[in-house]
Amino acid sequence: MPTRVRDRDRDRDRARARRSRLRTGLSAAVLTATAVGGLLQPAQAAGDPQPGDGRQRHDKGLQRQLDRLVAQEDGPPGAIAMLTRGDRTEVYTAGVGDIQTGRPPHPDDHMRIASIAKAFSGAVALRLVDQGLLSLDDTIGERLPDQPAAWHAVTLRQLLQHTSGLPDYSADPGFLEILTADPRHVFDPRTLLDFVADEPLRFVPGSLYEYSNSDNIAVALMAEAVTHRSYEDLLRELVYRPLGLRRTSLPLGYRLPRPYLHGYDVQPPAEPEDISEAVGASGVWASGGIVSTPRELGTFIRAYGGPALLSPQTRKEQLTFRPGDSSEPAGPGTNAAGLAIFQYTTRCGVLYGHTGNFPGYTQLAATTPDGTRSLTFSINTQTSKGNKPALLARLRTVQENFVCALLKGH
Repeated sequence: MPTRVRDRDRDRDRARARRSRLRTGLSAAVLTATAVGGLLQPAQAAGDPQPGDGRQRHDKGLQRQLDRLVAQEDGPPGAIAMLTRGDRTEVYTAGVGDIQTGRPPHPDDHMRIASIAKAFSGAVALRLVDQGLLSLDDTIGERLPDQPAAWHAVTLRQLLQHTSGLPDYSADPGFLEILTADPRHVFDPRTLLDFVADEPLRFVPGSLYEYSNSDNIAVALMAEAVTHRSYEDLLRELVYRPLGLRRTSLPLGYRLPRPYLHGYDVQPPAEPEDISEAVGASGVWASGGIVSTPRELGTFIRAYGGPALLSPQTRKEQLTFRPGDSSEPAGPGTNAAGLAIFQYTTRCGVLYGHTGNFPGYTQLAATTPDGTRSLTFSINTQTSKGNKPALLARLRTVQENFVCALLKGH
């Protein structure tokens, strides 16, 4: 066979394989994030070191574990973990945030936070509950009467806890066909539920747990309905501004602001492929479209998982957990599902947080219940139970060891 024909066939096969991986990565619960972030400078927390600062506080054992994770054949090109205790932060990095330049990951790199965006939609909804504009018992029928009648009995509480039974629009063949043909296609995010509007509920609301991207789209639409304001405006007013998040946003495009943590498709023996800007964010929106930074993600999760953002009464509802229901991907230790937040019970103690994954990225953000300590853990390739489960198992082990260091350290 002529070399040119072989090369053409090889390139066609590689492109077909990429489309297949993209389709897998964007289906069902695995679909979780894209967006372009804001360009303003972040609020600087007192005592936060830059990478390499405070090396005397670094745990060499943790560093070796991060290095080994990156050294795995199918592992991420880079990783960054931030452990915050009060006003002190330790930054651990391994590998690179950009293969082309060799630059290491940085606390202020923009990145796709994947399904951790669901915690942001939870923050908006629960703050509106505190303001009396929403109730956890409000139904789709009351707030979104134009949605299918079969869904009308579903409550806000069930949406936030993934017990709604709503069919997942991101697994719909019609949605995936559009996205596979044009990964940067611009959807109207407020019509995403139309892809499954002719489908019944998958189960009686409240009877089962099933992680669904449709849930958080409906949450955002309910927030818009009661405030007559866009979800993006509500994020700015209720979350970003109170917490000083200046590099966190929810745009609809595919570009990332610079600098950013590059995300890669890692399929040995092929070289890692940069897919940071391969997919537009409009198809995930409130279910996973937010871009943030490791530093700002830590700020958010300490507030949302701690006592700072919500009233004690609403927080009690938020932290009513269903044992055994895991985030996607599963977080460290034993998982349980609350309202847009998960409980991670490890061998060293309990954290509250959220995970996420999307082509190019896998994320964890977690905090102690008092909001004084947090861990953010970001790698720049995707892993989930359906995509590299062995890597996910290794990742969860390393994450749990970082949790133990976070809880035991002073």
